[in-house]
Amino acid sequence: MDSSKKEKVEQILSEFRLQEEDLKKVMHRMQKEMDRGLKLETHEEASVKMLPTYVRSTPEGSEVGDFLSLDLGGTNFRVMLVKVGEGEEGQWSVTTKHQMYSIPEDAMTGTAEMLFDYISECISDFLDKHQMKHKKLPLGFTFSFPVRHEDIDKGILLNWTKGFKASGAEGNNIVGLLRDAIKRRGDFEMDVVAMVNDTVATMISCYYEDHRCEVGMIVGTGCNACYMEEMENVELVEGDEGRMCVNTEWGAFGASGELDEFLLEYDRVVDETSLNPGHQLYEKMIGGKYMGEIVRLVLLKLVNENLLFHGEASEKLKTRGSFETRFISQVESDANDRKQTYNILTSFELLPSLTDCDIVRMACESVSTRAAQMCSAGLAGVINRMQESRGEERLKITVGIDGSVYKLHPSFKDQFHATVRQLTPGCDITFLQSEEGSGRGAALISAVACKMARLIGR
Repeated sequence: MDSSKKEKVEQILSEFRLQEEDLKKVMHRMQKEMDRGLKLETHEEASVKMLPTYVRSTPEGSEVGDFLSLDLGGTNFRVMLVKVGEGEEGQWSVTTKHQMYSIPEDAMTGTAEMLFDYISECISDFLDKHQMKHKKLPLGFTFSFPVRHEDIDKGILLNWTKGFKASGAEGNNIVGLLRDAIKRRGDFEMDVVAMVNDTVATMISCYYEDHRCEVGMIVGTGCNACYMEEMENVELVEGDEGRMCVNTEWGAFGASGELDEFLLEYDRVVDETSLNPGHQLYEKMIGGKYMGEIVRLVLLKLVNENLLFHGEASEKLKTRGSFETRFISQVESDANDRKQTYNILTSFELLPSLTDCDIVRMACESVSTRAAQMCSAGLAGVINRMQESRGEERLKITVGIDGSVYKLHPSFKDQFHATVRQLTPGCDITFLQSEEGSGRGAALISAVACKMARLIGR
């Protein structure tokens, strides 16, 4: 690549570069919003809602038996059968069978009844396959959208995110909608005992491998985190004893202008053309639902500046949503022969030169690196806050993480870990990748909820 071209490309991509002081700025603003979200008087106007989950100090002991787990949080819906048993040293051994169902577009954007009827149809299918229709199983529901909980099994959907729009769900009790749909079918019975966010389910699931796990995080379609907060700081729930898991819903960070100076022209276009303009701005800089689209817009800019594909974009490249986030992982993990990149670009009806392939890779790296760094600033804010509120000289903590971007992108993980550690000098952090996190965590929480219910004599 000739040096003047390279210089022009780098100039355009340099906007994505963040310095350590930028990240500290984001981190401190995130902490300020978290604080506002926890306090009664500022909760309403805070962009980071800090929702109490009613999952309290990590559980000791549970019911033993079969649990059903549902996981709804993206375009796929998962049903899982989880057996909770006594393992060594009173730990639980957990074995699972699961099945994925993809959610049709019309169920995502139709009515709540359609969506929950589809979900109960999937449950029915799963129970048939495993000959379990006759059993009334306790059910744990991982539901990865902003919910205001009134208890572990009751929560009101505040607003849809990640491309869901089903009408008649916002403002309603989600567990109630699920119970109604199961009743409408009438061919099986379920006892819905707990509803949790995917970050919480991930944290609990990792807690069984490592009792220091007190933070859960997802970097997939969307991006969010939860952590164990001191009860005395959770003003929305009465009581000061122990800790409660708080679902930060940090994807909404930026709604009060906290990210304005970091939003580029591409971010603004992604936001304006999304289903929820002006909302979830932080998530839109990080999540897999948006990353590919940001890259596509950058590529178009480079074409317009006559730096890519001889200044000619194909119709497919001009099509919104056509550059999938998985392509970024494929481009960045390409070998020296640039074969994967070439194949992706030819599928866009382009005829790329080797230089074109290299420039596309530079664009992908710029977008994914910024996502990893932005995400680090948020997590560092959470962990530094935990250290301060616990007054520990060195905080030893484990973070359970799940999500396609974290798991599948070739360098996101390493960049993310390094930047978080750089921003949390007083902490020793272990990162634990969750396996089957959402479903397993929901079942474990349900098992605890069942035991609690029995102890309280519900």
